[in-house]
Amino acid sequence: MEFTLGQIAALIEGKVEGNENEKVFRLDKLQEGKPGGISFLANDKYTPHIYQTGATAVIVSNSFNPTKSITTNLIRVENAYTGFTTLLQAYSQLMKTSIVGVEEPSYMDSTSQMGVFGYRGAFSYIGKNCVIGDNVKIHPHAYVSDRVRIGDNTIISAGAKICADSVIGNNCEINPGAVLGADGFGFAPQEDGSYKSIPQIGNVILEDNVRIGANATIDCATMGSTIIRKGAKIDNLVQIAHNVEIGENTVVASQAGISGSTQVGKNCVIGGQVGVVGHIKIADHSYFGAKTGISKTITKPGQSYFGFIAMDMKRFLKSYSLFKNLESMEIRLRELEKKK
Repeated sequence: MEFTLGQIAALIEGKVEGNENEKVFRLDKLQEGKPGGISFLANDKYTPHIYQTGATAVIVSNSFNPTKSITTNLIRVENAYTGFTTLLQAYSQLMKTSIVGVEEPSYMDSTSQMGVFGYRGAFSYIGKNCVIGDNVKIHPHAYVSDRVRIGDNTIISAGAKICADSVIGNNCEINPGAVLGADGFGFAPQEDGSYKSIPQIGNVILEDNVRIGANATIDCATMGSTIIRKGAKIDNLVQIAHNVEIGENTVVASQAGISGSTQVGKNCVIGGQVGVVGHIKIADHSYFGAKTGISKTITKPGQSYFGFIAMDMKRFLKSYSLFKNLESMEIRLRELEKKK
């Protein structure tokens, strides 16, 4: 697809210096730019490349002042990195949503319905009594079970699995291999040492603008719902257990695990490989560094934590600085003891 520089400038709220009627159809690195490509300059160390690039246009910040002649067109914006990010988002969304139609073989039960401008990829499956909105893209080998509801403009990527009774909002993205609504890990211990499986009869609810990463797993509730609130972003390989609630705009990084019935507040940041025990609450705006172990309820919002057993980050760093010096401290202590 081709776009004029004027169209791009309007999208990112910029101003063209050069020929706004020239067209681009590709995104390029600045140092590898060629005719037909558009790039950006946001880091001063790449400035020399702007005088040599063959790109048709470069997005720059308003503060950029060239010291040599430039042959490329410029699109000036308040912040070049933000402007290019906006362009990337629009391009990515266009590429993901431009496909429409039905590829064969694919299957949708006659009791289900799908809105306009949808896409069903080859070998995709849609079960009974599903309600699917407009402009929804269900990619090859995706599985949508019975009684699922999916809002407008949502993308179900290749190989994703949406289990029965799941509810997915508008503008969501489910990446390849993710599983929503599989049975929660519920077993009742018996007197003979065995375990009896507890039926998991609840569902999963994703509100609007939620992103689920590749191979992430979100278990259905035992009863009621496992809920991911609007704007939350879940990374690849994350495990969210039954009856968990993730607050609005909370971010969970790769390989984190959140145990059952825990409530995570809004605007939290949970780092990679963080482990959270079950049946606790985490206050809004909490931050947890990678590998933190969260073992109890956190009531004070806006705090940062780190450590195998979570503690205030400043305290942890002070303690760690002492830990690093333990060997030398022991040697000094032994020398002092010998002097007695």
